[in-house]
Amino acid sequence: MEQLRPNVSSHTHFILSGFDELGALRPVLFIPFFIMFVVSLSANSLLLYVIVSQRSLHSPMCILIAGMACVDLSLPLFFVPNMLLSFLFDWRGISLIGCLVQMHFIHFVGTFQSTLLVWMALDRYFAICTPLQYHERMALPRFLKFMIPLVVRNVVMITLFVSLAGTLSFCAANVINHCFCEHMALVELACGSTTINNLTGLLTLFVSPIADFIFISVSYVVIFSSVLRSGRSGVKALHTCITHIVVISVSLTIALVAFLSYRIRNDLPAAVRVFFSTMYLLFPSCFNPIIYGIRTTEIRQHILKTLTCCGFVRTVPHS
Repeated sequence: MEQLRPNVSSHTHFILSGFDELGALRPVLFIPFFIMFVVSLSANSLLLYVIVSQRSLHSPMCILIAGMACVDLSLPLFFVPNMLLSFLFDWRGISLIGCLVQMHFIHFVGTFQSTLLVWMALDRYFAICTPLQYHERMALPRFLKFMIPLVVRNVVMITLFVSLAGTLSFCAANVINHCFCEHMALVELACGSTTINNLTGLLTLFVSPIADFIFISVSYVVIFSSVLRSGRSGVKALHTCITHIVVISVSLTIALVAFLSYRIRNDLPAAVRVFFSTMYLLFPSCFNPIIYGIRTTEIRQHILKTLTCCGFVRTVPHS
């Protein structure tokens, strides 16, 4: 392992250079990312308001949807404002401490997107396969045994690989080819061996989103089998389950491309890697409130009622 020489200092300030390849067109990126940011904030805020304000929506599934909205509302706040300022005013600097803090919050909050999908899968399993025990099993004291292990997993794994990144020395370039502090974008600037950091990053990928996806897939296979065996009408169940699977499949695909593009030697342009890493975080935040809110009948009715009261939607009188 290469040792950092005593007379060489480690960088404590970095420059974020995501999408530099676009040159003079880089400021144009402000428009699409600002639109996505506004959509994320407004849609998730509306969804949260409707669920919190309506007691009829305080069911376990609606509470989980509200939890997803909290994640999707907060996640863009950790990186999009700085990214937009960078596009407009070329503000790119960030300290090492600031970089590690941003990295921790982005990855920690981001892991709860797939974690909440796991809890939603459990909710559907209990509701469809064991309907008589549904309320008992979804009661908070009983459901905590499914919540606490996943929360601990997320805390330990994210804290571990961010802490390991903080121990590295950065004696070469201090330009991070990204719009925010992504783990491998920072690690690849380090002096010496980064094998442990690479392995920890891959372990986190497999322990969190991929393991969650496998669990969700198995849960829905069991649900479908139960519906087919019992002969019950499973249209609503299939509709909900397929929606979950589509969302996590798209998110997992983008995540795999984003993570593996930094670990597999390829000729993928840097701007494409940055794009997938950014969309991995922004795409679910924009479309989850539509998928889990608008497609849920009870929530959709209350959203339309709220928008009508505010004057955003007008009712058409019947002739």
